[in-house]
Amino acid sequence: MKQLKLLALFVIPLGIIIAAVPADKVKHFKLTADELLQEAGAGVQFISPDVVADMLVQKDPSLRLIDVRTPEEFEAYSMPGAINIPLSNLLADEYTDILHQEAYMNVFYSNGSVYANQAWMITRQLGYENNFVLEGGLNYWFGNILSPAEPSQTSPDEEFAKYDFRKSAAAALGGGGVVSTEATAPAVKAVKPPVTAKAKKKPSGGC
Repeated sequence: MKQLKLLALFVIPLGIIIAAVPADKVKHFKLTADELLQEAGAGVQFISPDVVADMLVQKDPSLRLIDVRTPEEFEAYSMPGAINIPLSNLLADEYTDILHQEAYMNVFYSNGSVYANQAWMITRQLGYENNFVLEGGLNYWFGNILSPAEPSQTSPDEEFAKYDFRKSAAAALGGGGVVSTEATAPAVKAVKPPVTAKAKKKPSGGC
């Protein structure tokens, strides 16, 4: 049953996406659907909003936020320092060097996690690394990072520590309101994923 749910969440949307992908892009896919399903099922693509908040507060130069919503949504609100690559234009040649690189930790985000996860699925199947998904998207970001709810008095110390961190982060990042659309996923404790360097290509040919 769990495998069927994963199939519905990841492989079926991926099939719809692939159907709209130009043939010259599809032939370069590096992962099979089964390999992608295993990675997606393990949740390797998700990065905790708390980790992203800490990186923003610390001005970590390795973080690059990528908003995959429409340009209109991006203009209305975007996360600090984010760039806009709409999901519909993700495979445009002008974005290849941004998505397929070794210097930054790219974090896709949308209002929820759905569209950002689709962006990850496409880039991951192309063999691109260093791309991740902001878990919960902007819905979680606004509702929990920028507007944290104070824990009850009976909450464990860890919850108070998380609340204090989020209050400080919200103050540093300007606070916020609530965005709605797409489903919101729960946050999980995570560590900053390492940036993985691509293997160097050997020079070929003569002149």
